[in-house]
Order: sequence, then structure tokens, then C-alpha cells
Amino acid sequence: MSLLKNILLLTFSGIFMSNIYAQECSGLVDVCKNNLVLGNPKFLSDGQVYSVLLNNEKAEFKTTFFGKSTYRVSVSAGADDNYVIFTVKDLLGNIIFSNKNYNNAPYWDFEVPETIPVIIETELDIDRKKAGCVVMLIGFIQ
Repeated sequence: MSLLKNILLLTFSGIFMSNIYAQECSGLVDVCKNNLVLGNPKFLSDGQVYSVLLNNEKAEFKTTFFGKSTYRVSVSAGADDNYVIFTVKDLLGNIIFSNKNYNNAPYWDFEVPETIPVIIETELDIDRKKAGCVVMLIGFIQ
């Protein structure tokens, strides 16, 4: 009977933690969406929500930026928008941009002259936040 109790406890704990993660991340999606429509021009989301729960680690997301397009990368990990460091690299690992050089700015706009596959690495600034959900949206001008 104690094995069954442990299994049930682990199941309910997993569901509870998943619920907390989902709630924390869903609010961050709204922050990122708001960043996409700040100022002019407005950016339209590519439809993907990139989210991860981090604890002193990094996450990588692969995407392709298409030539002759303007993009905005928006990130959030909480009310203080400068919790997240994101770095855009080419497939050889060369850094194209890092918001670390700009006080962890919550978004970045850029034009892409030619199509390029990239890796976007996200991590929490451990001086500001040790663990939590990180959400990233990528928008483009239509």
C-alpha cells in the first residue's frame, strides 16, 4: 500500500508542479506579446512560443531568419524584464548579437540581409534570478 501512496504522491506532485510552471509561463507569454507591439512598426509573432524552465543552465532554440526581413526577439522571465540573457549565434557558434551587452534588454530588432539558420541561446542572469520559466517570442514585420 505504501508503494501506491508514493506513486499517487509523485503523480499529484508532478501535476501540481506542471500547473505552476504553466501559470508562470503563460503570464510571461503576455509580456513578450506586449513587447512585440511596442512602438512602430508592430511585429507579428511567428506563432511559436519558446519556453523552458531553467535552473542554472542554458537552453538552445534553433530557427531560421529569412533574408530581407525585419525581426524582433522578445524574452521574459518575470516582472523585471532584464532577467534573461539571450545570444543569437550562427551554426558555427559565432555570436551575431547578445543582449548581455545592452543590460539584458528584453527585446531586440534587427534586419536580416540574407537567410540564415541560427541558434538562440537563453539563460537567466544568475545575479538577478536563479531559476524559473523563460519565454521567448520571435516577431516579424509583414
